[in-house]
Amino acid sequence: MTTIHDAAVRGFASDNYSGVHPEVLDAIASANGGHQIAYGEDAYTARLQEVFTQHFGEGVEAFPVFNGTGANVTGLQSMLPRWGAVVAASTAHINVDEGGAPERVAGIKILNVPTPDGKLTPELIDREAWGWGDEHRAQPLVVSITQSTELGTLYTPEEIRAIADHIHPLGMRLHMDGARISNAAASLGLPLRAFTRDAGVDVLSFGGTKNGAMLGEAVVVLDPAASEGLLFLRKLNMQLSSKMRFVSAQLIALLEGDLWLRNATHSNAMAQRLRAGVEAGLADGRITGVAFTQPTQANGVFATLPDGVADALREKFRFYDWDAAQNEVRWMCSFDTTEEDIDAFVAEIGRLTSA
Repeated sequence: MTTIHDAAVRGFASDNYSGVHPEVLDAIASANGGHQIAYGEDAYTARLQEVFTQHFGEGVEAFPVFNGTGANVTGLQSMLPRWGAVVAASTAHINVDEGGAPERVAGIKILNVPTPDGKLTPELIDREAWGWGDEHRAQPLVVSITQSTELGTLYTPEEIRAIADHIHPLGMRLHMDGARISNAAASLGLPLRAFTRDAGVDVLSFGGTKNGAMLGEAVVVLDPAASEGLLFLRKLNMQLSSKMRFVSAQLIALLEGDLWLRNATHSNAMAQRLRAGVEAGLADGRITGVAFTQPTQANGVFATLPDGVADALREKFRFYDWDAAQNEVRWMCSFDTTEEDIDAFVAEIGRLTSA
């Protein structure tokens, strides 16, 4: 097949815009050839269980799935009865960006809480964690947090532990949407286990696609008592891959060595370079009218732009509005974002805001 896209085009809309890391492509090719048992009884999926055990400890179980929405829906469904509800930040992916899949596919009521930074606290959770035994209210039995959050912010292990210690005595379980979990680990300088299993997280959606994979995430059960039926729910939710070895091989390529960390560290560094470049431009007058709305703690930068600048800037670089009414935008960096990409983007921001 002839390449039909312009590989020189760069953007800051999503870390999903990037291609597949060459080492992941090599892993897919290495897993090819010959026959392997379908639906997860293959050597690569067995090896993946060992790799997840190395990161999260004995007794965990990983269920590869196709995508992040599938991981969240299937994982949460395994944690709840039919009458269960999930407390989540109002900005959570499960509340905003999954097309109603948790409600329509899993039958889960989401109780959303506004937050200034995308992070829940025990006090914020208590706004919706009530009404147990009331037959008129969906029962709040799970809290879902995102690491890093949809606003690019991070939970510390202590903050996650405070949530877990608050909700577990209430009979609630803790789910983590880890679509960008590698970016969080890179920024915190901690192993994956430190702010998941060791901090009280019960079930984790582990992200791969945003960090160099072609497709594939995993539901990782950290506490077997918190989840049941995943073997059946994965199929029920159309997330059971027949040729699962190719999903598992990608996650092995990321996690067996340090590729997951190298990719995330780089994308985080590019976000820091972007923010620093804009801040330098604001300081010396090359850039005007730009303000940051969130701290840059992972690979996303949130900012407001002067009227009309976003659309003009998008003529060269694709990115999304976050809150169009406030001229707020989101810029995401990827494992393949280069310093030259950042510098060209910052220069264009300067050209448009100082014109």
